[in-house]
Amino acid sequence: MKAFANLSPATLAEAVELLGAARANGEIAYPAGGGSDLLGMVKDELVAAPDSIVDLKRIPGLDSIRVSDSGTAIGGLVTVDTLAGDEGIRLRYPVLAEAAAAVGTPQLKNTGTIAGNVCQRPWCWYFRQGFDCLKRGGDQCYSVIGENQQHAIFGGGPSFIVHPSDTANALVALDAEFQVAGPNGERRVPASEFFVLPRDNLQRENVLDADELLVGISLPASQAGRNGAYRKVMDREAWTHAVVSVALTLDMDGDVCRDACIVLGGVAPIPWRVSAAEDVLHGQGITAELAQQAADTALEGAQPLAKNGYKVTMARALVRRSVLEVSGTA
Repeated sequence: MKAFANLSPATLAEAVELLGAARANGEIAYPAGGGSDLLGMVKDELVAAPDSIVDLKRIPGLDSIRVSDSGTAIGGLVTVDTLAGDEGIRLRYPVLAEAAAAVGTPQLKNTGTIAGNVCQRPWCWYFRQGFDCLKRGGDQCYSVIGENQQHAIFGGGPSFIVHPSDTANALVALDAEFQVAGPNGERRVPASEFFVLPRDNLQRENVLDADELLVGISLPASQAGRNGAYRKVMDREAWTHAVVSVALTLDMDGDVCRDACIVLGGVAPIPWRVSAAEDVLHGQGITAELAQQAADTALEGAQPLAKNGYKVTMARALVRRSVLEVSGTA
């Protein structure tokens, strides 16, 4: 790896300016919080080696969590481990705390940030191992006829990657809003609109421009009667990406569901919200039969590839079980 400059801005505006100035000079500059995914991508030659790294750690407030009755603000540099262990998050937003706890290894949780986890690149083996695939500028997705056990059953085409983030699914389920900063100032993007399907943009997985940063996340105030959970199935005992996962929130009045949000992970190039399954639960008393109906509805329209049809059965069972657990009727 070639030598690079390490730049440490003191403000967000300075960070954006440094990134813009480097690129205007024809240099390669990347922002870094935890930097774990960036380091891997440089080593795997997914991105060009940088001339400079803009280290965001000195910028005040980006590593803080502010919980209040009116809502919660999470800085983009809050580590995944901090998020998983924060008492305010665990009390008000258990689905997010559980999703953060499910991320990777202890080392990754301690260094990786929430912004980095949300914005990480796909872990498709063709993409990561140097194949000239669509995501790397090639002309085909090798998973279509290759090893596609871990690939998408929803939203695929022309690429069939799956989004790797655990926390992204929980943030969509919580109706989070993302704070984005760039040379034109700041903008807010609902989590449900942040992620991008391959058919809309093959080169990126979210709406960030090349010179923009995800710097914060806002969560609405938690509500009495609303509970949630994150459930994840892996292909080994721990510390890997989801084969399938479910981020679920239910707003309960006794045993009646007033509102629901169900987001599937490990099955699509973006966090995959299944609104039709949510509609099955609205205004209904939760029973085993209703939970099964919601699970069946959640997997309608799945289009598995040759080797990943097992995900349909697995996700269906996970939705059913999660609905019963969160509603307290398991």
